Parts: sequence; C-alpha cells; structure tokens
Amino acid sequence: MTMIPPGSVIGMLGAGQLGRMTALAAARLGYKVHVFAPEGMDSSCGQVVASHTQAGWHDRRALSRFADDVAVVTLEWENVPTETVEFLSRHVAVHPGAAVLAVAQERLAEKNFANGLGLGTAPFRAVDSVAALKQAVAELGVPAILKSNRMGYDGKGQVRIAADTDLAAAWAALGTDMAVLEGFVDFACEVSVIVARGHDGQMAAYPVVENRHKDGILDTSTVPANVSDDVAAEATRTALALTEALGVIGLLAVEMFVTRDGRVLVNEMAPRPHNSGHWTIEFAETSQFEQLVRAVCGLPLGSTRLRAPCVMTNLIGSDADNWPALVAEPGARLHLYGKGEAKAGRKMGHVTRPA
Repeated sequence: MTMIPPGSVIGMLGAGQLGRMTALAAARLGYKVHVFAPEGMDSSCGQVVASHTQAGWHDRRALSRFADDVAVVTLEWENVPTETVEFLSRHVAVHPGAAVLAVAQERLAEKNFANGLGLGTAPFRAVDSVAALKQAVAELGVPAILKSNRMGYDGKGQVRIAADTDLAAAWAALGTDMAVLEGFVDFACEVSVIVARGHDGQMAAYPVVENRHKDGILDTSTVPANVSDDVAAEATRTALALTEALGVIGLLAVEMFVTRDGRVLVNEMAPRPHNSGHWTIEFAETSQFEQLVRAVCGLPLGSTRLRAPCVMTNLIGSDADNWPALVAEPGARLHLYGKGEAKAGRKMGHVTRPA
C-alpha cells in the first residue's frame, strides 16, 4: 500500500471520546479528520474535527459524499452496521472491514472464533428462549451470567443468574432474541492486550494491562499487570493470534480472564481503540490513537514500549466534577471528553498517574 500522506483526510465512523482522542493524535501528525455519525457537532469527537457529517448509518447519499471527501476510513465503535462498512468499502478503503466487525459484534461469533483457534473461553451456551436458558443453566450450573449476543457494554445487557433466579423474568429483562449464558470462571484478575497491525502484516503489542471494574464499568487499568511472565506471554500470544487470524488493519483490544491456576481465557475483543489503552497517551512511546492512524494510513507502526508504570482511572459521572483538584495534582494527566451532562455511569474523562 502507498502511504497516505499528512494533509489527507481520515474518515471516522462514530463521534465519541475514542474518535476525539484519535482525531487529536491525527492532527499532531498533520492529518484532518471527517467524522460521520448520527450525533451532532457538539459530540465529543465533533468538537475537535475538521469536518462533520450528521446522518444515519444507512443514508447512502450522505455516505457517498463522505467517502468522496476522505482518503481512508476507520472507526471508533465496532457496532457500526456492517452494511454501512460494506457500502463505504466500494468507494474507499475501510479499516477494519466488515468481516472483522461481523465477528466482533456478536459474543457467540467471538467465542466460536477464539475456540476455532484453540484459544480458551469461559464455558458458554447459545440461548434463544426461556426453554434454552433453562437447559443451559442445567448444563453449566450457577452462578452464571446471561449476556445479550449484541450491543452489551459497560455492564449493560447482562443479568446474573443464581440458584434462586426467576429464569423467565431474567430472559424478559434482557429484552433480546439471542443471548449467551456464560458459566462461572474462578478468575484471579482480568487483563487486556491491545495489538496494532499494519497493511504489511506487521504487528506490535502493548504491555499487558490489569483491569478492575466497578458496577460493570472499567474503573482502573494498571500497567504492567501483576501477573507472571508466563501469563503475560500467553495473553500477548492470544491477542496476536486473534489479530492475525481476523486480518485486522488497525487495532484489536482483547480482554481476558486469568484463572487462579494460570490459564488465560478470551472474554471479549474490540477492533478499535480501547478504554484500557488510554494510559498509552503519556506512558507509551506511541499512543494507541497515533498507532491507529499509523496503521490505517500505511505508516510504520510506532514503538509500544512502556515509559513508566502507571494507573489510569476512569472519571464516571460526577467524578469529573473533581477536575480542579485533578488538574492541580502533581503528576496527574487529566483528560476531559467535552461531554455535557454528567449522567450516572457516563464516561466523562480519565486521569493517568505514575504508579
């Protein structure tokens, strides 16, 4: 592939904070970003980009105009309809492509893909009815977690199943026609690895990150993870294998469970920048956002070396109201996403500190 030179326009599908931070990284390298999303210009990403198209994902006239204005397209949200990506791909290169999204958008597809590569996951069953849920619970036991097959994130689209759970009520609460029941995993911690892959197949993995959640939402990411060298090597191998097998151009974030006996199990993957990689802005040689720009534009990948141990903390809802103290705190790196109302559970920003 011929490198896309600085001064070109990168198309961004999605208008959230991941797009915002990617646009800022692109600007530092001399690129402009044109965002396409149903949200308006006051979105987190829309506030910092050169151009903005507000339109629905299936508006082909708007998509055609968007494609004509950009040199390449990437995304900050993996749930963009695959039909949208397929349509754009007939006019301009889109990374990652629809085939990658088809796997990443569905939990069942993710787990089957990982298992097909010989990679472990939690035990699971497909569930499409109350009867199927009862059968799955009988096979996997309790406790277990019932998750929607599509669109679940930050603890949404999940119901915990215990011995006394009303299964019919749990199925109705999920409000879906396809779900996954995941069996219990006695894990010691959760980790993630972000891998970048270029057009030439070159890959670069960031250090293994240890993640802690609160109320189903990522709370902190600590680098390096407090795991053995063998576990770190297996987590990295797993993420590299998935990235290569999917043929990702751009980024793939892989979240994994580490069991108490040292096994690494794939939980979820996302072909985009990831919350657990925000620390890379200050504490890696190349941020995940710059790495995405490099990968999709055909530039050489940057170094993923960790500059110093660190901890990234999400600012959820009213946590962001503490910005005066955070901006005055020595060593703290504060990022606010330009969002309006600080709703409960809404990611308003993050702060990264030396560990």
